Amino acid sequence: MTTATATTPVTELHTGAPRRGVAGRIVDRLGGGAVQVVMVLLGVFWLVPTLGLLVVSLRSVEVNNAEGWWTVFTKPAELTIANYRDLLASGFTASFWNTVAITVPTTILVIGIAAMAAYAFAWMEFPGRDTLFLIVVGLLIVPIQIALIPIASLYGGMGIFGTIPGVVLFHVAFGLPFAIFLLRNFFIGIPSSLLEAARMDGAKEWKIFASVVFPLGKPAIASLGIFQFLWVWNDMLIALVFANTDSQPMTKALQSQMRQFGNNVDILSSGAFLSLIVPLILFFAFQRYFVQGMMAGSVK
Repeated sequence: MTTATATTPVTELHTGAPRRGVAGRIVDRLGGGAVQVVMVLLGVFWLVPTLGLLVVSLRSVEVNNAEGWWTVFTKPAELTIANYRDLLASGFTASFWNTVAITVPTTILVIGIAAMAAYAFAWMEFPGRDTLFLIVVGLLIVPIQIALIPIASLYGGMGIFGTIPGVVLFHVAFGLPFAIFLLRNFFIGIPSSLLEAARMDGAKEWKIFASVVFPLGKPAIASLGIFQFLWVWNDMLIALVFANTDSQPMTKALQSQMRQFGNNVDILSSGAFLSLIVPLILFFAFQRYFVQGMMAGSVK
């Protein structure tokens, strides 16, 4: 008697990495060197307006009216620093130092106050902590415009309207909510074991903040400093409302020069480049801290 043997299909086993679809292959190609070259070209293209502004600021009015800025590559002899001499002679130097006197104290105060408040919200227990933090977060959506008239009236009564301290205080007040929110989200990600070890060694809260939390929070603190510096340096609205002629920063001085000189692009371009070069250098020097701090503060 013959025994029938039933044959069962054997499923073929595939080993190795799974097959990638079209989308997967595109993703793989995006990480290659070609994309990096494209990003570099985009960065250079982004800098073209800055280069054009620099060239315009170094040429006379007649040359700028007759030719495009790109002709400088064939006629470099047209470059001159006369525009900057005229600008500095017009009193723009005082506006530059006013901008420094407003921006630097504001940045330092915002970082110092926000860092201490963020540490308290992240690692200290006190009544109403969460409620206060929610209030701080709620202040992020308050527009600056609604505070202009009340603060102007308050400054008038205090005698600081039109002064540099008044402008600094306004920037500090409206810079603190975002600063506290950013640093608190970063500080809360610090391992609690480090803080407990410091407490076991007898360190007080101030010592823990200065020796453990503040050094570990340098990426977020640096990014906050860059953000705050750029915001205050480029501000015009607060300067127009709260600064007078003696305390005006560069943004307000350029606006007044525009009304005074009309279409004289030589004066305006040189002033605009002076106001641009400082934050541009600062950003490129510390951009890695800016990216690290913003990413860390946004995903906690």
